[in-house]
Amino acid sequence: MTTNQDQIIINKILDGDTKAFSVLVDRYKGLVFSLAMQMLKNKEEAEEVSQDSFIKVFKKLEKFKGDSKFSTWIYRVTYNTCLDRLKSNKRMLNTVAINEFTEHNVKTLDNALSQLEAKERKQAIQDCLQLLPADDCALLTLYYFDELSLEEIAKIIGIKANNVKVKLFRSRKKLTTILQNKLEPEIIEYYE
Repeated sequence: MTTNQDQIIINKILDGDTKAFSVLVDRYKGLVFSLAMQMLKNKEEAEEVSQDSFIKVFKKLEKFKGDSKFSTWIYRVTYNTCLDRLKSNKRMLNTVAINEFTEHNVKTLDNALSQLEAKERKQAIQDCLQLLPADDCALLTLYYFDELSLEEIAKIIGIKANNVKVKLFRSRKKLTTILQNKLEPEIIEYYE
């Protein structure tokens, strides 16, 4: 499943051409930093975790089997490195109270959001994502912004695709609660 270009570079690195690793770093540094930033919500820590993730990828490159996309494997290494950082910081994660929630509430909010300009919508969602716990934030980012499949996300976070679906729904409910509090109520009422 790994792209041929990635596999060619990986083979070069494994054959001793360590300089070829910079090609992989250049190709994936944006994805790695974006995920780290979403989870850690701190630029310096995200930069450190990005570096740590690439060091781990380099050291464990021979363990990459190619049964998933290389990007999925890098995401998984980054995700776990972020979790380790969060655990070591013993940060209290933000929690969001979830009121009784119905499918109607989620659909109503989706309708209201679809009416916002795409750029405004993306910014509104990203602002609200910052208020979620790191794992919810990462899950929603991987699914909606990075547009990964449930199967790819399952490989990254190490759970079954069905569990990803359940976690994704719960994360969306939390995000919807935050968005409802942030967006002007009349926008939502208008589309109910």
